[in-house]
Amino acid sequence: MSLEQVQVVVIGAGISGLQAARLLRSKYSVKILEARDRVGGRLQNHRFANGDTVDIGGQWVGPGQHRMYRLIEELGATTWPLYDSGDNLLYLNGRGRRYRGTIPKINPLALADLGIAMARFEAMARSLDPAAPWTHTKAEHWDSVTLDSWLQKNCRTRLARELFAVGIGAVFAAEPAELSLLHALFYARSGDSLETLLSVTGGAQQDRVHGGTAGLCERMAQQLGERVQLNAPVEKIEQLPDGRLRLWHGAGSLVCERMIVALPPNQALRIRFEPELPSWRDQLLQRMPAGACIKCVARYEKPFWRDAQLSGQVASPTGPVRVTFDNSEAGKSSGLLMGFLEGDTARNLSAVSADERRERVLECFAQFFGQQARRPLEYVDKDWSSEAWTRGCYAALMAPGTWTGYGARLREPNGPIHWAGTEFAVEWFGYMEGALESAERAVAEVEAALQREEHLCEVVPV
Repeated sequence: MSLEQVQVVVIGAGISGLQAARLLRSKYSVKILEARDRVGGRLQNHRFANGDTVDIGGQWVGPGQHRMYRLIEELGATTWPLYDSGDNLLYLNGRGRRYRGTIPKINPLALADLGIAMARFEAMARSLDPAAPWTHTKAEHWDSVTLDSWLQKNCRTRLARELFAVGIGAVFAAEPAELSLLHALFYARSGDSLETLLSVTGGAQQDRVHGGTAGLCERMAQQLGERVQLNAPVEKIEQLPDGRLRLWHGAGSLVCERMIVALPPNQALRIRFEPELPSWRDQLLQRMPAGACIKCVARYEKPFWRDAQLSGQVASPTGPVRVTFDNSEAGKSSGLLMGFLEGDTARNLSAVSADERRERVLECFAQFFGQQARRPLEYVDKDWSSEAWTRGCYAALMAPGTWTGYGARLREPNGPIHWAGTEFAVEWFGYMEGALESAERAVAEVEAALQREEHLCEVVPV
């Protein structure tokens, strides 16, 4: 049997890998290898018994994410705005306090403290170049401390620190002590601002996609047809003497000229490379662990909280559910409440039984919205840290020293090996928009390299 040969192999059929293949397919032969039995990566749908579909992975798009809106239109999908009417709740000291906007109403001293810290953080983030955060004059200092250290110095009240940490958990699925201050600033700047990342209307949580974001990936895969191979985890990549790459995967092997790795950094470490990747690349990937997140969704007959003029949005420093949203789909009768378990809470509740975790989540929902919330028609949660080919969400984290030590080479190809995925984006790092941006950049690198090689191989008449 002859060995399959293509010009480009893409590893990973998440939205970044699928987009890379779509961009390459008209010019080059391309193959996507996906370890799972589905496409979508960190995007996944769940279908309830009544037929309603909900995202249990990444779901939101918002202003400034031009690539995502363009893709949605290209694929014939539509969006609707997340429900954002009525009062939000701050659940504090055993009771809910109503408020409107991004920042809840708290005692004036803590409110002023939080406002000053937010303004200072935003000003620092705006001063960064998101394409090269390590070049900032204060980069070494900001990358030498954690976000938690900065909060301890810049938030004088405990309540302000706790509320800031709730926002950080919602954005990063991590604790402030896990993050380099420079990474937190870069992340906010990459997505316009921290306020944008925390906001619904006009922010990163503004819109949802009918049919789910995983449905977009399924449509992309349909366009690619047999170029997509599922159940094919890549185990080994060998660079041949002629510069080509040979890949061994769960269903066989093939040879290619160029390769795009579109995996979470922690999953790229599973692959054996011969020769080994440069030590700096391996060290960098080791320094990019994933956040910890469990996404929880309860389905009710209707969104009953709206009867009380509540938006379904809750912030709670005590948790274990610290953030909730009304995830009900426009045009459907069911009411969906969605909550996040993040950081340390997600790690702790990942270890308990599914029944116990369900009870802990529904207890929170009942505290927020009344006893009716304790009795959903259906409930589902997704522990992304336990997902075999993901092992964490939403995206990779950068601990102190990572950006200044390795950032300048983050997106650099390793010979014929190129890197894509949201963790390799300049704009909207951690979001689907960033996944698409990185795919465009990796494809441009591959096309330029293949064109150079074609030029060198041309036979010039004597």
